Order: sequence, then structure tokens, then C-alpha cells
Amino acid sequence: MNPAPNSEFMRKAIDLATENVRSGSGGPFGAVVVRDGIIVGEGANRVTQQNDPTAHAEVRAIRAACQALGVFSLHGCEIYTSCEPCPMCLGAIYWARIDRIWFGNTSADAARVAFDDAFLYREVALPAARRAIPSSMLMRDQAWESFQLWLDTPNKTPY
Repeated sequence: MNPAPNSEFMRKAIDLATENVRSGSGGPFGAVVVRDGIIVGEGANRVTQQNDPTAHAEVRAIRAACQALGVFSLHGCEIYTSCEPCPMCLGAIYWARIDRIWFGNTSADAARVAFDDAFLYREVALPAARRAIPSSMLMRDQAWESFQLWLDTPNKTPY
């Protein structure tokens, strides 16, 4: 059963985005994380204000929700975001295990106002050797040591 959208929460995400632009704090993006009908985290884009390319609204809302709830998994939560999430935010949403995404503007709408992430979607689909930023494997055997230690640790918290 799919939950019904709540326009109050979408309005809050849109208001965060709008106020962010009006105040000069960042780009036109806002997001809220909701659990059991209550906003548990919210965020607005602060990329330029914080000099942090990861300070997108969705990431900031996820961080706030995890902090507020004292968890790293937001299973049982939904996210309302003023725009369809970019690849980074979509990855964060999946890693946070959020149950549902509601969005206002589409990625095509974002591209119309100079926030085009189509390039990133194409890059992610390419093999590492064909991406615009060169990447090469280095010291794989040594890097594996931390993975082996993880495998061998009996009392780890899986995620």
C-alpha cells in the first residue's frame, strides 16, 4: 500500500527552497524528512554559503533527521523535496533507507534554471576508465586489509 502524499510537508519543502533564495542563503532547494506524520529533519541548500558541495537540501535534511532520531537508518520515513533529487542526493536517500520520495520540480525543470545533473547520471553509468574525471585503482591489496578486518570483526554494526 502506498501512502498518500501530504501537501503540508511538500509546502514546507517548497517554502524552505523559496526562503533560501530570498535570504541569499543558497540555491532553490528544500527538503523535509517525515516519520509518523512529524517532520524529523529539514534542510535547505547551503552549498555556496558553507563552501560545501555536499550541502544539498536532501543531504542536510537526512543528517538532521538521523541526528534527531539517533539513528543511521531512516527506514519508516519519507522525504519531501522541492526538486527531484540529484544523483548524490538519490544515493544518500537510498543509503539512509528512506521508504518514499515525494518531489516537486523535475530534474528537467532544474536544468531549465541551470542546475543540470544529466551529465552526472551519464557519468555514473560509464565504466570508471571512461568517466570525465580520470580514476585508477592503486594499492588494492593494502586497501583490502580494512575490508578483511571488517569481515573478521564479530561485533560490528552492519549497515
